[in-house]
Amino acid sequence: MNEDIKKEVANVEILIGKIMRTGIIIATLVILFGMLLLILKGSTGYQTNVFPHNLTNIFMGVLAFKPYAYIMLGIFLLILTPALRVFISIYAFYKEKDFLYVKITSIVFIILIISFIIGHG
Repeated sequence: MNEDIKKEVANVEILIGKIMRTGIIIATLVILFGMLLLILKGSTGYQTNVFPHNLTNIFMGVLAFKPYAYIMLGIFLLILTPALRVFISIYAFYKEKDFLYVKITSIVFIILIISFIIGHG
């Protein structure tokens, strides 16, 4: 493997680690903010057994400072973090010229996207 490619792959691996840490920290902070709002308001911001189920409702709830919307946003960010890692891994495998793993990781990424779409409906 070319020395430049090795350096780029190492940089991508460092980037992946930073994305994972940053994603988890941001998701945790958003969830904690939602929990703090829940404690301060004493309500989820929604009627009993009514929760935001899609991104539009979550973002509308966040704009309205509804505690449960913040908690749901944090959970969404937590789920998004490893999906982003899979996406970046496709690039890393491509740079390594490991096309078998590019194909496998691409399939995993497509399955993740399909599961998000199916789970959303």
